[in-house]
Amino acid sequence: MQSIINDIAEQMAQSPDKGIVASYIPQLAKIDPNQFAISVALPNGEIYSAGCAQTTFSIQSVSKVFTLTLALGKLGESIWSRVGREPSGDPFNSIVQLEHEHGKPRNPFINAGAIAVADAIMQGHQPKETLAEIVQFIRFLANDESIVIDEKVARSEVETGTRNASLAYFMASFGLFENSVDAVLGTYFHHCSIAMNTHQLATAGLFLANNGINPSTGYAVVSPQRAKRINALMLTCGHYDGSGEFAFRVGLPGKSGVGGGILAIAPGKASIAVWSPGLDVIGNSKLGTEALELFASKTGWSVFGQ
Repeated sequence: MQSIINDIAEQMAQSPDKGIVASYIPQLAKIDPNQFAISVALPNGEIYSAGCAQTTFSIQSVSKVFTLTLALGKLGESIWSRVGREPSGDPFNSIVQLEHEHGKPRNPFINAGAIAVADAIMQGHQPKETLAEIVQFIRFLANDESIVIDEKVARSEVETGTRNASLAYFMASFGLFENSVDAVLGTYFHHCSIAMNTHQLATAGLFLANNGINPSTGYAVVSPQRAKRINALMLTCGHYDGSGEFAFRVGLPGKSGVGGGILAIAPGKASIAVWSPGLDVIGNSKLGTEALELFASKTGWSVFGQ
């Protein structure tokens, strides 16, 4: 395994086209695109890393996997009355579909869907209390108390988040919100600004590769059936309108973020986190996707077979 990921990291370092960093969030625009990291966490506790696996980055939309997990724990299947389970086929911040579908977002991984999930998990609490719960949950999954929110990125998100605010107010106009729009947006912007490295992120995702059980504690985070369903949504919706392409090339459930991170799950085998801040035209990590395609090819771990 170490040899496989060392080889992948070497190939990524030599790649001439590393994509373009997200420029619409000023703090992300400052990040050096010539960085790459990969970590592979196995249920037996072994973790293999290559590249700058200790460098923290803003996990952005990868956090939506964890907020969805929390929402399912709090609301159960009733969460699906607020957000759908279908791929969007539109950009992650599109407002078009919301109008056609009366304010119900297509899935929990596009921005509108994740904002609706943030509203669901607040349950009348203030953003600070909700964020403390989200961060504590991720710390528990990663077995690491050092994970925090990057406040500079969060401020940057708030200052440039007019499109997300538009999505939220539009959904609220259909009477679908239980909390104030500003409180929900504050929660959303801050949970997207959680900073982690690939080692922590791969560890946090292990419950999805292990039938819902966190192997470091033996604690059942979710039922095996729910882990299967979260993985299914990651496969079909985790890369926005590039989800089909990711499934075609990589063949693993995965969730990307515009910070350049991707969490991928090989059910029954491993949780894999990659990070490279340069993005493709859809907003997914360019080298991260290429690395996972290579990884799936070398290991034969695609869910569709070798």
